Amino acid sequence: MYIVELSFDGSPERLELRPAHREKLAALHAKGTCPMAGPFPDQSGAALIFDVDSEAEVDAILDDDPYYRAKGVTVVRKQPWNPLPL
Repeated sequence: MYIVELSFDGSPERLELRPAHREKLAALHAKGTCPMAGPFPDQSGAALIFDVDSEAEVDAILDDDPYYRAKGVTVVRKQPWNPLPL
């Protein structure tokens, strides 16, 4: 599993890509690949959780969505994550 953290700089260009981005996230969620995602309350960025085995799989997801390369969007971190089974 991986966590991806984004930061937003306020540029409005990313908003044009957001509807298609959210459709991609919904499809990944339906497949179980993205169980959770969402913006921070202050709109400074977002966090996404991807249930994949490798960073290469995360990179493929990010490469498939122009939102992650939009002006105003920065991928701050891609971090492996080991959630505790609660």
